[in-house]
Amino acid sequence: MGPNNAPKARSSKARAARSVTVNLAESPLGWLFSRQLVTRRQFDAGEQLRSDWERAQLAPRITMAWDAAPVSGRRGGSGSDVDLGGAQIDAKRRFQSAIDAAGPGLSDILWRVVCSGEGMREAESALGWPARAGKLVLTLALDRIADYYRIR
Repeated sequence: MGPNNAPKARSSKARAARSVTVNLAESPLGWLFSRQLVTRRQFDAGEQLRSDWERAQLAPRITMAWDAAPVSGRRGGSGSDVDLGGAQIDAKRRFQSAIDAAGPGLSDILWRVVCSGEGMREAESALGWPARAGKLVLTLALDRIADYYRIR
């Protein structure tokens, strides 16, 4: 191989933009929507809820947190104050308000299917519900949070 055949090094500043294709069927809610078992309004409400849940960083941490250790003015431990950004606080408030708008009993299925990504069968089993009861309850919950988010 001559010097003209060597691969060219890419500059980190000259990176091309990448496009990403999202498969809606990857999430349980996307799967239900792709089979017309939930409406566009219900799907959009669920996606907004999931977005708020992710922005609020409410998911449990799976890996090591490499953030700097909080500093405490007292001996024997870290500070108890958590430094949350404004967007994270707003998302947490929206998420909690949407869950409250869904009401007791409906929030469980919302969290399991929309936020946690459990399949309908797994969510029904975990909640002790009969088969196919979860879809009906989920659609009612999605309608309530669509009202909360003012999705038409």
